[in-house]
Amino acid sequence: MFSFRTTALEEQLDKSLQEGKVGCFCTQNCWDTERGRYMYDIFAGRGNLKAIFSPRDTELTPNTNHIDIDVELLRELNAVVVEIQDVGSRYFNYSKDLFRLMQLLSEMEEAPSLYVVDHINPAGRVVEGSMPQTEVEKYVPKVAHRHGLTIGELAYLYHNEIGARYPLHVISALATDQSRQLMPWTIAPCSDIPGLFTCDMYSGGGLWNNTNVCPGIGTARPYEYIGSPYIKTPSGEAVPAPSGVLMRPCSFTPAAGIYAGRKCFGYQIMLQPGAEYHSLNHTLQLMRWFHSKYAEFRLDEGFAAKLSDPLLLDYVLGKVETDEAREHVKLEEQKWIRKARKFLLYEDSPYRIK
Repeated sequence: MFSFRTTALEEQLDKSLQEGKVGCFCTQNCWDTERGRYMYDIFAGRGNLKAIFSPRDTELTPNTNHIDIDVELLRELNAVVVEIQDVGSRYFNYSKDLFRLMQLLSEMEEAPSLYVVDHINPAGRVVEGSMPQTEVEKYVPKVAHRHGLTIGELAYLYHNEIGARYPLHVISALATDQSRQLMPWTIAPCSDIPGLFTCDMYSGGGLWNNTNVCPGIGTARPYEYIGSPYIKTPSGEAVPAPSGVLMRPCSFTPAAGIYAGRKCFGYQIMLQPGAEYHSLNHTLQLMRWFHSKYAEFRLDEGFAAKLSDPLLLDYVLGKVETDEAREHVKLEEQKWIRKARKFLLYEDSPYRIK
């Protein structure tokens, strides 16, 4: 059973929400701007809030971007209400935690109903990359690297993908004033997604986390800065960059991550006003360049599963030419857009950068 609802969560009259035992699976993004409270306060006020599943530490603490789930506690609930802010890429941790929750519910004989309070995707409707083509990381749906869907649409897709039988209800992102009052990045979704440009860079930039190049984790500008102690940045060097993108040589000392406290040398990725940025293509282009330039450059053992595209992996390793890789990405994006149309809940549609 699936339903898409256009009135606010508080107005839902389902018995499981009004009188049942409710668990809230949420991040700091469940703040209600109109009433000045968090989503779980609705159920605390009713006296039927039984559990809160939330991130392990304070909202901007590095390396704590996961939500733990107590399975035995889940079994006691009549409803689970989800409100997180997705960031538009299939490997975002909180979204994977939601898919784990959905999988756990599907394995229960009597699962609670699932309600997802939808949010606008801060990375927009732009699509990048391919659907998984090899065995992928656990709890990752078959969507493109940058999928162009909302978290509600993703849940709808995943519910269908795993053949779940428990009820799924999506509350429209347009049902309250929050989406009209706040841009979707105003409250940082997590410690390494702090601001306006980060989501546009994460669809490719998130792959740096599976290399020995630091993507600025532990700085104020993650995924805009990339660097490592072994990188050299001589003046006048031509660094690969698409039209509308500038690469500024820089240095930084991250406070967290693989090079915490060590000086790194690298580049700031700077987008010119109005530039359409294909983060995945550019990231893979930079990785190919680093692979050919630095013997020290490494992909870790989880990289292939995260990328989940053998042709693009061969491109990074210099075994496939750029034109072939770009044509492959184009065709895969077109395939994904056709699939995604089945799960759209809003009038605007995903599109690719041409």
